[in-house]
Amino acid sequence: MSLVFLVLLPFAGSVVAALLPANARNAESTLAGLIALFCAVQAALLFPEVMDGGVLRQEIAWLPQLGLNLVIRMDGFAWMFTVLVLGIGALVVLYARYYMSSADPVPRFFAFLLAFMGAMVGLVLSGNLIQLAFFWELTSLFSFLLIGYWHHRQDARRGARMALMVTGTGGLALLAGVLVLGHIAGSYDLDLVLAAAHQVQAHPLYLTALVLILLGALTKSAQFPFHFWLPHAMAAPTPVSSYLHSATMVKAGVFLLARLWPVLSGTEPWFWIVGSAGLATLLLGGYCALFQNDLKGLLAYSTLSHLGLITLLLGLGSPLAAVAAVFHIMNHATFKASLFMAAGIVDHESGTRDIRRLSGLRHMMPITATLAMVASAAMAGVPLLNGFLSKEMFFAETVYIDATPLVRWGMPVAATVAGMFSVAYSLRFTVDVFFGPRAQDLPHTPHEPPRWMRVPVELLVLACLLVGMLPAQTIGPFLDTAARPVVGGTMPAFSLALWHGVNAPLVMSVLALAGGTLLYRLLRRRTWAAAPLIGWLDGQRAFTALLARLSLAGRWGRWWLGTRRLQWQMLWLVGAALLAGALPLWLRGLQLGHRGALPLSAAFMLLWLLGALCAVAAAWQAKYHRMAALTLLGGAGLATSITFLWFSAPDLALTQIAVELVTTVLILLGLRWLPQRDERLRPQAHVRPRGTRRRRLRDLLLSVLAGGGMAWLAFAMMSRDFPESTSTFFLERALTEGGGSNVVNVMLVDFRGFDTFGEIVVLGIVAITIYALLRRFRPARESMDLPPQQRGLPADLQTDLLNPRNAQDTAVGYLMVPAVLVRLLLPLATMVSAYIFLRGHNEPGGGFVAGLVLAVALILQYIISGTQWVEAHLPLLPRRWIATGLLCALATGAGALAWGYPFLTTHTAHLHLPWLGSVHVASALFFDIGVFTLVVGSTLLILTAIAHQSIRGHRWHARLLDAPEEKEAKTASSPYPKSARSYQNKSKPEETH
Repeated sequence: MSLVFLVLLPFAGSVVAALLPANARNAESTLAGLIALFCAVQAALLFPEVMDGGVLRQEIAWLPQLGLNLVIRMDGFAWMFTVLVLGIGALVVLYARYYMSSADPVPRFFAFLLAFMGAMVGLVLSGNLIQLAFFWELTSLFSFLLIGYWHHRQDARRGARMALMVTGTGGLALLAGVLVLGHIAGSYDLDLVLAAAHQVQAHPLYLTALVLILLGALTKSAQFPFHFWLPHAMAAPTPVSSYLHSATMVKAGVFLLARLWPVLSGTEPWFWIVGSAGLATLLLGGYCALFQNDLKGLLAYSTLSHLGLITLLLGLGSPLAAVAAVFHIMNHATFKASLFMAAGIVDHESGTRDIRRLSGLRHMMPITATLAMVASAAMAGVPLLNGFLSKEMFFAETVYIDATPLVRWGMPVAATVAGMFSVAYSLRFTVDVFFGPRAQDLPHTPHEPPRWMRVPVELLVLACLLVGMLPAQTIGPFLDTAARPVVGGTMPAFSLALWHGVNAPLVMSVLALAGGTLLYRLLRRRTWAAAPLIGWLDGQRAFTALLARLSLAGRWGRWWLGTRRLQWQMLWLVGAALLAGALPLWLRGLQLGHRGALPLSAAFMLLWLLGALCAVAAAWQAKYHRMAALTLLGGAGLATSITFLWFSAPDLALTQIAVELVTTVLILLGLRWLPQRDERLRPQAHVRPRGTRRRRLRDLLLSVLAGGGMAWLAFAMMSRDFPESTSTFFLERALTEGGGSNVVNVMLVDFRGFDTFGEIVVLGIVAITIYALLRRFRPARESMDLPPQQRGLPADLQTDLLNPRNAQDTAVGYLMVPAVLVRLLLPLATMVSAYIFLRGHNEPGGGFVAGLVLAVALILQYIISGTQWVEAHLPLLPRRWIATGLLCALATGAGALAWGYPFLTTHTAHLHLPWLGSVHVASALFFDIGVFTLVVGSTLLILTAIAHQSIRGHRWHARLLDAPEEKEAKTASSPYPKSARSYQNKSKPEETH
């Protein structure tokens, strides 16, 4: 099986699970379980190919010029993590089938779980550092969705937000770190980076890369001082907690430390940063776990402690310590997953996780009690269980460490104390819950769970027993295979025997078992609300205080710099852009070229004189007559379009004209929301005057400087000689490699198709954001109380504003365009749009401008005929258009990948069709279809959202005036879903404004 499918199959299953009906819990769990089990089996079958240092690698060309290809790479360490992620994932799915309630939105749960599984598999199989950072952020995103799954609970929302902010910030640091690391190594390919250890550690930027990467790893694995987010993630469902703590999410940080161990370890900064964070987390997590009254809280802090143990082992820098870290990763996954599942069973069957209320459950749940006791003993490091073996290796590494005297003596003591903590909180988990008298006041009568709900716990506990009693036979080959890539290919000598004689590690184990038992006895009859001595170290309080201070700083900055006046915002924006552009030119200078200028054309001068006069007149008329200003603004845009045509750029000219049409319609719909500029019509005395001569002179000077600077910069660039310019490259290769004679279109859909794909994604996001913002916005009551004469509209439009029936006809009705002509215009505009689209690969046109033409024709139907008529005759669904366009563009790029070519590589074919003959078809046509569809959907969504908002504003005004026409307004014409309309009807205008 291809390694790519190990990553893609969970994502595909996530999409399918999300589309299943809500009451199909068996179907959803079966789908998720089969996908996880199938992928786990396929990954396990690859073991013979990765043992003894073998590496499987699949590379898909993505951006080969930048060295950014998709690399799926599996060595022994990645194989071990893949099997853990998929194997435990399959067990978690089986467990969740019986844990989740039928009242929960189960499709969403399994969709998130499968997507998280795919992100984690993609992370561990990444063979490129940038790709690794991408999947790293995906794990943060999907863990946020899983932690906040029960979003009706405040603790779930807070825990999810905290986890996302901490790990997301660390992810940004990691991205910066891998960029620096790739710069040092000369490549982002993982194989090349791992082979450049001496080069990396000798580079001056080594410490910078190390600190940034460690910030990402330590935040992800909740190491001190970033440990506080993990206990608050316990608001997630127990299957999620079991998965996050055992094989995913928090293990991603230690995975990264082990993955980059050959290239980053062995230096003093590594030892002190990684070792100190691990030691502090080991002790702090174990100590805090002693005083937790919630079963999942106890296990969360124990996870912190064991992650600190793994981090400390990796920080020691010795190969044997790295082997012990890999061994404990495997052991911790088995006993921690089983313990969380056992805690979930207790909660599911008794109705509470409070240790103070639980007692004597072994009488009512004997099998579950036995399983939980074995798993707890493995966590405590009891002999004949897997946790004992890796703990012994940890103790040995702390005893035989070669460091300063303080470290040599302090490390074994700290390790023994941490072992005592582990024994004590393991006893608290088992003795306090399963022994003693029967609990009487529980919400439910405890009993054994369904048989198949207990099977995952039984399998995991069986693994703990087998590894603990037969380590060399059961885990030995897998440990050798998994640890070999971590230590650089040469394994140190170690033994997995159960008995090594009486030595220092054995004495430390005995002390830990005895001391932990005594500590549990001393603390058993006492309860604390928080951990003594360090209870004031509340990470959540510090995190909340930091957020509050950041909010206050933002509010202060908004108070000083912010303004509700658009003109001041534009002033700062243009001024900042002008300064940013002028500063480097002032420091470094810009020389003009030596190319000869063409003769000056009188017609061209007249064109720009007219354009400049239209621009100045538009600025002048905006104070008194905005409709005239809008018309003059269109004249300036027309001059720009003719300029593009003059310089042999018909594609730009055609696009500019279409953009001008869309912009005109947009401003027409938004005219009524603009503030009044004429001070003679404004009765409020507290409003400061805006139309002063000094301000207008300042704006004129700023516009002249910005425009003149851009013109001079363009002239300086065009006057240079470009013997081997970029334009020459595209002109020579557009037809031969892109299959089209229209160079601009070939650039957009082929040579720079990835940029175009990113741009249409941004366009879709912008459209959906505007829709989301406007669907809950209502006009302010005080603005609607004003008479229409004070809203800055022409006098002949003011009468129509008082009639809500004519609200949608106001702008175009002012132009006296009959509705029947606009309806007849739609078929013609559709034909023109199709013509422009189909000719775009060889002649001026293309999907973008064709989409704008069709969108303008459709939006005119809204303005002229009204929303009710359009939605009755043309049921448009703009969001589906956006989704279809994105999927079409993505499928085109993925098709190139499927044939072994870089993303969005164009292929051409000559088809012989009946009656049409030979037809030249390029695969870029389908990408252009995606662009066309998305542009239509985005433009319609933006403009119709504004149009409906204006109509709702008129209806709100009618309610204030007690107009009878309001009774005739129907909510059926709204483009928003029923849930949004009900929300709007229940909300007060003052609250939603």
